[in-house]
Amino acid sequence: MPQPNDILEDFALQNQDGATVHLSDYKSTPVVLFFYPRADTPGCTIESCGFRDAFAKFKKAGITVLGISRDTVKAQKKFQTKYELPYDLLADPDMVLIKRFDLLQQKTMYGKPVTGVKRTTYLIAPADSEGHQRLIHTFENVTPAGHAEEVLAMVKKAKS
Repeated sequence: MPQPNDILEDFALQNQDGATVHLSDYKSTPVVLFFYPRADTPGCTIESCGFRDAFAKFKKAGITVLGISRDTVKAQKKFQTKYELPYDLLADPDMVLIKRFDLLQQKTMYGKPVTGVKRTTYLIAPADSEGHQRLIHTFENVTPAGHAEEVLAMVKKAKS
């Protein structure tokens, strides 16, 4: 799992429209990269809608918001449309980035062991003079309700 001040490698994932998105596309802005377990499930919907509801504040602050799950492009599009999410949702069905960030964990669901994605958010700084994008902060064990406002508060703190 990346640590604060680590340089993050570029990645390429498809968004809900099938367009390829790279982290390096956002070198000039801070990036909120939030990983969620599955589109259109209760906790993920609360978290994603929280970012939707706070999106104008993120945009005003010049911050890019990207959501990532192991869902398909089609599932991400359906989720984005259903809840009118104004930011890109990235599909990682092969879990390339999820594994790179070490976000798989064993959980128990209905008494059965399953492998799930840890609900985790990363705040990434704009590129430095050498073009590197570094991790500023990691939010682990995220509580979906109120999380977007928690991230905004951290951004304000980091800017001061």
